[in-house]
Amino acid sequence: MKLVSLLWLMAATWAGAAHAEDRIYRCGNEYTNAVSEAQAKNCKLVSGGNVTVIQAARTSSPKPAPSASSSNARVDSAEQRAKDSDARMILESELKKAEAKRAELLQAYNNGEPDKLGAESRNNQKYLDRVADMKAAIERNDSDIAGIRRELDRMGASAPASAR
Repeated sequence: MKLVSLLWLMAATWAGAAHAEDRIYRCGNEYTNAVSEAQAKNCKLVSGGNVTVIQAARTSSPKPAPSASSSNARVDSAEQRAKDSDARMILESELKKAEAKRAELLQAYNNGEPDKLGAESRNNQKYLDRVADMKAAIERNDSDIAGIRRELDRMGASAPASAR
């Protein structure tokens, strides 16, 4: 009789433990079956489905080894002048391209009265749309030119006199 009651007690304990394991709480992106932790974090009880949680081993992310060209390393002044000179030459060539494009756009725009193309003689709205697009392209180009000039002015104090 003692053996049966002992088995009954063990079965009841096991069923209680299994029932406790069935209760899963969701705390944001984490899941737990610890009631005290769930109550402390104000977690929600997950119901209506099975939840499989795989415990992942936490690893610390390896720190990269410092390289010879770290961000706090000093750059040789001659190398820096060469980089500045190259950057200035690139900006100046971009400025020349933008100014050449501006001249082309202004010539095609013809002071707001460009020549009408085929279908535009019959459909005035197409003509007006094309004129508006041309004007917007000129304004974008002017903005590009102004930005390049600002960048060149910003570089002006550090650029060598021969590059100006």
